[in-house]
Amino acid sequence: MSLRQYEYALAVAEHGSVTAAAELLHVAQPSMSQQIRNLERELGVRLFARTPSGLVPTIVGQAFLREAEVAVNASRRAKATARAGAEDLAGELVVSVQMGFGTRQLPRALGALRRRFPRLEFTVFEEPSSAELERLGRRGVLDLALMAACEQTPDDAHRLGYEEFVVMLSPGHPLLNGDRIDPRSLAGEPWVRFDRDSALDGVLENLLRDNELNLTTVARVSQTATAARWAAHGLGAALIPASAVPHGHEQLVRPLSPGLTHPVIAVLRSDAGPAETALLDLLRQETWAETASFSPIP
Repeated sequence: MSLRQYEYALAVAEHGSVTAAAELLHVAQPSMSQQIRNLERELGVRLFARTPSGLVPTIVGQAFLREAEVAVNASRRAKATARAGAEDLAGELVVSVQMGFGTRQLPRALGALRRRFPRLEFTVFEEPSSAELERLGRRGVLDLALMAACEQTPDDAHRLGYEEFVVMLSPGHPLLNGDRIDPRSLAGEPWVRFDRDSALDGVLENLLRDNELNLTTVARVSQTATAARWAAHGLGAALIPASAVPHGHEQLVRPLSPGLTHPVIAVLRSDAGPAETALLDLLRQETWAETASFSPIP
């Protein structure tokens, strides 16, 4: 068995066909088919079953692919570590960003990292649900995650600062007349909410429940940028992290009184390599609120 065979099997599982996987990896389709058959013959099991919707992993195949993905990722990190000594860091860096944190800081940090190591590639999972975040963690594919809370050891978890949540409203909304918003004044306000089981939706639910307010849902979205745009167009209010406020919309947001904040925590994988460590260093150099108090958006 070889890592290349593992990569072939993972690509087939992701795309549901040998043809699509071969095109993605720039490999001849007959060659990939043969490699998959050789792998199954060596393992003595069927990894895939043919269905009307394409090839899907068998139960045994699912178990094998989980371990194969770990092996492939470990190989990529090992290569990146070896190249780092020659200032030639390459490979893929997988980042998860929960709750829309670091909307301004993360792109700047990734840009600086890419300028330093131009052969790096990034995959970012934006605002996954708690279940999706747990699944990514179990698969062992995450290199760094930004979140509000974690159960990691202090060596893996690094507090960068705080993020304050603000309410975005439409132009002319009467609550924009004040500097801050008393949550009780939001009674009867319709809301643009986030996906169920998302941490962002949980923040809104907790805020309204703590203030004994009913929650009226107008729409549900997946991204903070979408929530901000829809709120600005009058569909309903949106509760978003301050760093996620789109440029040019700063006049449409107000912080709460008392302020609603969450810590921003960066969690590295336990066997972090030089790319993850470099990204953490760059994130630490970004401007984060050091205390749980709102600072105006520049």
